[in-house]
Amino acid sequence: MEKSTAMKMSFTRSRSLLQAMLLAGLALLATGVANAATGVPLERARVDIRDVASMQRGARNFVNYCMGCHSAQYVRYNRLGEDLQIPEDELVRELMFAAQKPQETMTIALRASDADRWFGTAAPDLSLIARNRGVDYLYNFLRYFYADPSRPTGVNNLMLDNAAMPHVLWELQGVREAVFEEQGSGDSAQKVFKEFRQLTPGKLSPEEFDAFVRDTVAFLAYVGEPMQLERRRLGVWVLGFLLVFGILAYLLKREIWKDVK
Repeated sequence: MEKSTAMKMSFTRSRSLLQAMLLAGLALLATGVANAATGVPLERARVDIRDVASMQRGARNFVNYCMGCHSAQYVRYNRLGEDLQIPEDELVRELMFAAQKPQETMTIALRASDADRWFGTAAPDLSLIARNRGVDYLYNFLRYFYADPSRPTGVNNLMLDNAAMPHVLWELQGVREAVFEEQGSGDSAQKVFKEFRQLTPGKLSPEEFDAFVRDTVAFLAYVGEPMQLERRRLGVWVLGFLLVFGILAYLLKREIWKDVK
């Protein structure tokens, strides 16, 4: 009787898990359909955290353009310098504008109350944003700002409607407007994104700006899990060890069983 009850409980838990997985899959599918319905082109970030030079440039971008409002409070400067192969003197000179010692974390002076008053909401810490949102989302979010006079900041974003964040990279990308067109009629009518139109040019070409954003997102991917660099380096040695051990085990097995018919 007890065994039967345990089997029923196990079956119930398994069914609940399958239902949760199905709901999660449907939610992801619905998100994808919603993006497709509004015509927003979603491009892959194609970041590579093995590219140390890219993450070095991303660290520079983050410090100069993001740290006015956003912190990365779970990362220490000295750990950053060690992982990204940045000498300490260069680390202090180029990245540590808001810290005195390399052992400090990447925090900012902006108070949450001030940010809430100025922008309508406090800017989030970005330590885990790449793990939470994903690198593809961040890559498209930073590229998809457009002029919107109805917003307090003068801009909006295709990835996050009514975003409170201003377009801090507008000098590099320039100012663009988003062109929408109506599809359907009545209750089923919806605005579908068609294209961007450049209003004023930026300091960077579109290709250069995409590379700038990709470097920044690569740095945020590193910040979300600094240990992944070491884990991947160790992974190569572990796979090599398993390969050699597997060959030796196979040869030993052949030697032991060679006389067995």
